[in-house]
Amino acid sequence: MASFSKSSSKAGGGVGGGGWAKAKHQSAGGGGSTLERIQQIELEISRTQKNKATAKHLGELKAKLCKLKRDILEPSGGGGGKVAGFEVQRIGDARIGLVGFPSVGKSSLLTALTGVQSEAAAYEFTTLTCIPGVIYYNDVRIQLLDLPGLIVGASIGKGRGRQVIATAKSCDIILMVLDATKDDAQKEMLTKELENVGIRLNRKPPDVTVRPTKGGGLKFQATVPLTHFDEEVCATILRQYKMHNADVLVREDITEDDFIDVIDGNRKYCKCIYVYNKIDMLKLEDVDELARRPSSVVVSVRNKWNYEYLLKRLWDEMEIVRVYTKKKGEFPDFSDPLIITPQRGNKQFNVENAVQLLHKSLLDDFKHALVWGSSVKQSPQAGSACAGSGVVG
Repeated sequence: MASFSKSSSKAGGGVGGGGWAKAKHQSAGGGGSTLERIQQIELEISRTQKNKATAKHLGELKAKLCKLKRDILEPSGGGGGKVAGFEVQRIGDARIGLVGFPSVGKSSLLTALTGVQSEAAAYEFTTLTCIPGVIYYNDVRIQLLDLPGLIVGASIGKGRGRQVIATAKSCDIILMVLDATKDDAQKEMLTKELENVGIRLNRKPPDVTVRPTKGGGLKFQATVPLTHFDEEVCATILRQYKMHNADVLVREDITEDDFIDVIDGNRKYCKCIYVYNKIDMLKLEDVDELARRPSSVVVSVRNKWNYEYLLKRLWDEMEIVRVYTKKKGEFPDFSDPLIITPQRGNKQFNVENAVQLLHKSLLDDFKHALVWGSSVKQSPQAGSACAGSGVVG
């Protein structure tokens, strides 16, 4: 049997030794720049077969990868500052961002929906900053942002990807504009770039509670059968975040990626509508297939097709509640409604939210309101909460 000395170069005792030492050092994320370490860990993950025996190792690698990507997008050092052209003041009742690769029709769509002239041309990267516009629809002001085209690698800072994605995180809904004449690879690449920076499209936050404690170690409970996650994987991930004492309650069948999202805490769960442009260049059968996909809308910016349906779809997804106020003995004021969205209140309309929009000091003397509308059992109905929309007096 052959033997090797621990001090020999073949034994790989140091980082500069044999292949095994290098592989071990790389899989631990050591050495090289942050981008090189990210590539090393991603390579290790791709080479590792997924099963129960490797779940603990994969969870550790993914936690390291998440922390490294966060260091790239959110550098701890000073000097970042604001970037001219991307600090757009939020106005209106909701914010929508146009995301897509260059030359898919984002600027033309902004002009068609808002009237704001955003430069458009036959070459790529005509939009270099964030161009805002406002859509007036059903008595509501909706801010629409035309963001510069993303490129592959935007999630690690290539091009202006860092600024584009940071602005996209501030949006309530994302319109992913796609070229209908191309395959689904564009959609997959854009989704991956957004996933890499913590933007989760058309997904709900995992139903998991993690409560750090001062002692007692890890207390793990699950109310449902788990097929991709267990207590050992949970402990491995928590150690990467230096959390050795915590109470963890899992209420759904999650993966290690879902748990890392909960621990990291900076994820954006955002609705997304996939807008397929240039349908005038496709056969009717192909257009019909695209239109039937989940969360998809087909349009033609050049021929101005299907704009009304796109606006209606946006309205339905935003779940906006309009509240019209009414003074006692007078007709309701239908000219200037109070706007409540899931981002500014909750999905169940709370009268207190409407009162706060009028003036916060009114809550001190507020007892109840009279509510008219299709959602109440009787008109008027006295109460402090009611689902839907209506008139408040």
